Amino acid sequence: MSANSASCDVGLIGLAVMGQNLALNLADHGHRVAVYNRTASVTEEFAQSREANMPGAIVGCESLEVFVKALKSPRIVIVLVKAGAPVDAVCESLIEAGLQPEDIVVDGGNSLWTDTIAREKNYRGRLTFFGSGVSGGELGARFGPSLMPGGDPDAWSRLKPIWEAIAAKVDPKTGKPHENYQAGKPITEGEPCTAYIGPNGAGHYVKMVHNGIEYADMQLIAEAYHLLRDIAQLKPPEIAAIFAEWNSGDLDSFLIEITADILQQQDPVTGQPLVDVVLDRAGQKGTGRWTAENALELGVPAMSIAEAVFARAMSAIKPERESAARILGDDHQPSADHRAPADRDTFIAAVRDALYCSKLCAYAQGFQLMAAAQHEYDWQFNFGEIAKIWRGGCIIRARFLQRITEAYERDPKLANLLLDPHFAGEVKERGESWREVIATAVRTGVPTPAFSSALAYFDSYRSAVLPANLIQAQRDYFGAHTYERTDQPAGQWYHIDWPHPDRPQVTVR
Repeated sequence: MSANSASCDVGLIGLAVMGQNLALNLADHGHRVAVYNRTASVTEEFAQSREANMPGAIVGCESLEVFVKALKSPRIVIVLVKAGAPVDAVCESLIEAGLQPEDIVVDGGNSLWTDTIAREKNYRGRLTFFGSGVSGGELGARFGPSLMPGGDPDAWSRLKPIWEAIAAKVDPKTGKPHENYQAGKPITEGEPCTAYIGPNGAGHYVKMVHNGIEYADMQLIAEAYHLLRDIAQLKPPEIAAIFAEWNSGDLDSFLIEITADILQQQDPVTGQPLVDVVLDRAGQKGTGRWTAENALELGVPAMSIAEAVFARAMSAIKPERESAARILGDDHQPSADHRAPADRDTFIAAVRDALYCSKLCAYAQGFQLMAAAQHEYDWQFNFGEIAKIWRGGCIIRARFLQRITEAYERDPKLANLLLDPHFAGEVKERGESWREVIATAVRTGVPTPAFSSALAYFDSYRSAVLPANLIQAQRDYFGAHTYERTDQPAGQWYHIDWPHPDRPQVTVR
């Protein structure tokens, strides 16, 4: 494996599935790509396997020294390795191999955004570190992902033509992705699903929130499936048909589409529906947890995202749940015969409406979190642009996002998606069904943590008065934490001298 000096337009390190597919995407768009993997045989096999169809487009490099020399200067290197220490190890090795301060290293992995901020500072003067969220899985990487770049604006000006070329493309009017892709024939028409997010860690932050919304969306879909299975008593193929129908309407999305496909799939071993033999224990890599943790840090009520993370944690304690099922049983739940709704079709339609409303709340929470973050971390987000770049390529791509794009076009300073006239009207129309579904779930003992938390978010958000007045009075009672009054200007604080016999009020500040 060798490379001619300075013949490659871009370099890529990390040849797992995402890395290989992104390299092929780059090559399809006319870029000569130098590739490197720490396991030399992987590099060699990948480069050789593509030589027949892409002669000279993929250049395998046996060492980082050869890799660096193969790149045209100033260099652009995309790194797709496991988040954390491996990213730093690659950067240090690249510097040792000859990378220069003007050379850009793009971290396209699922790095924590604070790590990206730290790396940009740490490597300044040695290389130009740049973070970019990449979403879409292996198919997205191959034919067009959603790309969320954040870092130095000058670095972005150099990276922009490449990112816009390889990103997913959508029809700007309808928001529908162009999906007539095939190897060697890249899609060039349409609006690219990428835009500059902001400085330092902004791109990875938005990718984190994307993943948090993804957690919530997946949990909501799982709960809809649970309701249709256990209350409507439908079989997986029947539920698959329902999801397929939903995918032709306003719930049209990648996740709904693949859910319909999964539910009609038979297990190759037993012939049963595949979903019935998959263990009910969902894994996680941490990005949903990061989103929930950040929401707690910023004091943003992203409860549906947090509940989706907790739902996976609950799924993980499978043996304990099995023991609890034996001990706690179904004593407080009606039998299967009494669970079935009187009108199944009406119930199915109600679940669809509940899913729509809950999904809206999950997105509202994600955008509310980003709004708080931009003030806390000195960023300036364009929420309409963020919605646009999520319309194609990424895991949460959906028709829904075109509506969100339009909402921010109507009002770029929209405080919450629920306040947009279109979405407010949708919730008003579907709200009764939403409540009925959750009430039915409660009566029948079917857990719906994401549906229920979304409704609680909605009801809390629209409540001019919440019972937090009592909580603040309690805090004043045991901790002298003071309180504001409804009949006095905000910012004026008071305290009751609780131990005093007369309990006088004291003006604190």
